[in-house]
Amino acid sequence: MSDGSITPPYGTPPETKMMGANSKRYNKGGGDNTGNVLTGKQEHYLKRELISRQTKYEISELNSPTALRRFGAPFKSELGEVSPTDSDLPILRFIFVHHVRKFPFLDQAKEKEFWQDKLQVFLESFATKQISSSEDRLEETKRRKLALKCEKLVELMMNSGIPTASGYEERVGFEEIEVVDRDARDESLMVNVPEGHVLNGWDVNVVSVRQTSVKRTVRYHTHAEFLIRSKHEKHGEVLVGRRYGSFKQLTKDLKKEFPGKVFPPLPIKTKASSGGSTGLLTPSGAIKDDDSSSISSVSTTASVEVTSRRLSAPFSHSRSASASRGSRSVSRNRSSLTSERGDSPPQENSAPLWRENQRVSLRAYLRNLLKNQQIATSAAMKTFLTDSPVKLNREEEADEQRRRLADQARVDEQMKFFEIARARARELDIYMEGFRREIVEANGLTNLFAEIKEKNHISELSPNYQKFAEWARIEVAATIYHLFLAEDNSPELFAQMKRIHSLIPYAVLKNIIRIANPAAVMSGVLDLFLAQPFKSRSLMQRVFGMAISDGVNQVQKAIDALWPKVGDAVLCDKIKQFAEASDDVRDIIREDAAADDVDILVAILRSDLLEPELTPEQIGTVFNAYVAWTNAVNNVDDEMRQGAVLFSHLKHLLKLYTRRRDKMMMQALIEEPVTLQLFRDLFHIFYEPLVRVYKSANVYNSITDFAHFLDDIIVVVEKAQKQDLASDPNKTVQAFIDLCARHEDNFFKFIHEVHLHDNGLFSSLMGWIEDILAFLRNGPKRGALDMNKLFEDAVEQKVIDPVKAKAEIDSLIKWQFDRKRWHEGKTRQKMASGRDNWSETKPGGFSVTDFGLEPEDLADLAIDEAEMDEDLAFEEEGDDADLIAVEQKRRNRQAEILRRTAGQPVKPPIEELHKMGDVFLVALKNVLSED
Repeated sequence: MSDGSITPPYGTPPETKMMGANSKRYNKGGGDNTGNVLTGKQEHYLKRELISRQTKYEISELNSPTALRRFGAPFKSELGEVSPTDSDLPILRFIFVHHVRKFPFLDQAKEKEFWQDKLQVFLESFATKQISSSEDRLEETKRRKLALKCEKLVELMMNSGIPTASGYEERVGFEEIEVVDRDARDESLMVNVPEGHVLNGWDVNVVSVRQTSVKRTVRYHTHAEFLIRSKHEKHGEVLVGRRYGSFKQLTKDLKKEFPGKVFPPLPIKTKASSGGSTGLLTPSGAIKDDDSSSISSVSTTASVEVTSRRLSAPFSHSRSASASRGSRSVSRNRSSLTSERGDSPPQENSAPLWRENQRVSLRAYLRNLLKNQQIATSAAMKTFLTDSPVKLNREEEADEQRRRLADQARVDEQMKFFEIARARARELDIYMEGFRREIVEANGLTNLFAEIKEKNHISELSPNYQKFAEWARIEVAATIYHLFLAEDNSPELFAQMKRIHSLIPYAVLKNIIRIANPAAVMSGVLDLFLAQPFKSRSLMQRVFGMAISDGVNQVQKAIDALWPKVGDAVLCDKIKQFAEASDDVRDIIREDAAADDVDILVAILRSDLLEPELTPEQIGTVFNAYVAWTNAVNNVDDEMRQGAVLFSHLKHLLKLYTRRRDKMMMQALIEEPVTLQLFRDLFHIFYEPLVRVYKSANVYNSITDFAHFLDDIIVVVEKAQKQDLASDPNKTVQAFIDLCARHEDNFFKFIHEVHLHDNGLFSSLMGWIEDILAFLRNGPKRGALDMNKLFEDAVEQKVIDPVKAKAEIDSLIKWQFDRKRWHEGKTRQKMASGRDNWSETKPGGFSVTDFGLEPEDLADLAIDEAEMDEDLAFEEEGDDADLIAVEQKRRNRQAEILRRTAGQPVKPPIEELHKMGDVFLVALKNVLSED
């Protein structure tokens, strides 16, 4: 290793080839220091680790009441002005000064009146309230999730924006992993194919729909039964029949099995049919059926008389055909449609596919459920897909074949659409390259919006901008096609859009906005709610105070009900003291619990920091309850559960006291005068400028334009569904592009009018965005971080051991390599359930590198978020929840997380590199200390 060219265990990095030619750059002193020279990858991951550590520290420090005082301007401090090089939070200070404070709207806020006297006072008051953390509430709070997201975004910004002085910085790229399937672009279309779409071991398809009739009292009632063919890797093929009500019951069963879990919505019941042989579907007929109250499939048993016949001919209004069937006929009212159900096979291209839209939407629903491994392995799903198998008759087999052809036609048409749209997009590449150059240059966005402000129509724009508008037209057209035609759930989404569109009174809404003065109205409403006559509480304080007080009272009632169940006032009082104790006391007790690996409740009750101390009898009672609790959680046993009841009540009491304290702290925060003052200032800063713009720009006219656009979408989609365009995919593509072309001038007029009357708001916003892009492309004005010099200085000052430090850097590089390879493998497994590859329909030109970001850094952010999402958020349980069951579910979830992340590389322990923290912080402050 003396030559300085360290070879990671997975291959020789390309920068080592440059070392010979650039050795003088690294060895400025003339001596033999090459042993302390870092390669490009080592520089990057050393910088990344130290920035990550500093970011975590700064984000965590925001919880401190004194954080803003150490921030520097515009916040005040007892020590006077805090210079940039003296700030304890250089990263957050840099982001705040250069990007938050300069954000349009906020750049007009006054330093003392807003930042110091209101925002700083409010945030410091909030920090002193010590709102409970995720660990206290046994759940992942929104604050914790937001902090993690912010932490990762700040790391991405700093890692991408701050370069290293050597210029040879390099990341681990996906091209090194060599597991990416370069020919997988069409695999995303697997989501719509009838078979071969395996999700967590299940290959499921709704193959057909048959009519069943059930005799209740006198009449026969007709139902649609959806035939589901499923294959599983552990057993063979199974065919079952399920009515719509069975799908509703499945959802209910899953909610019982996984309480608190969010499930995709069940498609609404629709009786639309489609044409016989193509993939573009249309509602063209309906049959009255009676499954609205159905909860299970109808099986052919002796107790229930069922007929199962396919609708193999076009629908007819003939009542004689129905009467000729005798006792096995189905009664219908005069508005219903009947079907000819002869024994002859269906005629291709003539008979509608009965309930076809419902079939494909239910198939999409099942596949959406099966994407979740917990649901796919659940007892409810297995029962639904395998119980009461059926067999197809000759007519049903023919119907399955017709629907298989319809599925294939749907996929083929979708492929043709994308191929044509992709070809047209490629034609724009040469123009998009010129547009890309204009945008990524300095002031590119400002120049674009300046031209939009000057020109009245798209046709007046410069050629490159016109070609960009043409690209946008293709992209929006492809998106509309994708939403309302291409997917299994498209018919339902289209129907929902039509319903919502029909309900909105656009004319009334337009006139209200045209006549009313929202600024004056909102200002008056705000004055009404925030007024404090004779210095009494405002209406807003009273409203929020009453709501929170009701919550506190409900929690207190639950606490009062629990005290007699516990039967020991000392135990209850110690729990109350812990909930109301200072952060220091609670931290000591948490550390005690972690050190001894016991439940936090045990540490609370045995702690001598909370009075009074327990007697030996009470300690024995708590210990026995804890042992019973642990056994009851690990072993489902009624006798054990009874012994664990006391511990369960105590844990519930801790949760309630914590919740009660949080609500009381929030109530106190609302009562503070600064809260109302801050709310009023934020309203004036953000709302009033926007209202002035929309009023002067006559935005109300755009409401009518938007309504006409939706009307046009409905016409075009319905025409495509009726297959008038299906014979030629070029016509389908052109129909959606023409749709966008008819309305693009109205959209341009809206942007033009808003920008024309924005009083410089758009220009300020574009300038703000360009400042961020300039930082990402060029870094801070004070230069780059010289990681080699930092490393050499740390070695010379005996701060670190160079051998150990380089070994840790290499272990970080290997971890990133293994981590990306593992996640890429997981991604490939999920690729079949992905959506269509819309990037193929876009012209080339833009990449993240144009905006100063590295693809590898974005990939790392995506991996970090994926790992963060693996830690499932726990839904809040009710006050009367069985805490033993809750704890069992929590441990099951943790076991599920461990199972899903089995084999995931674990970050190696880092100690030596963290010793460079002080040296690195000084350099980081110097780099980020620009005014």
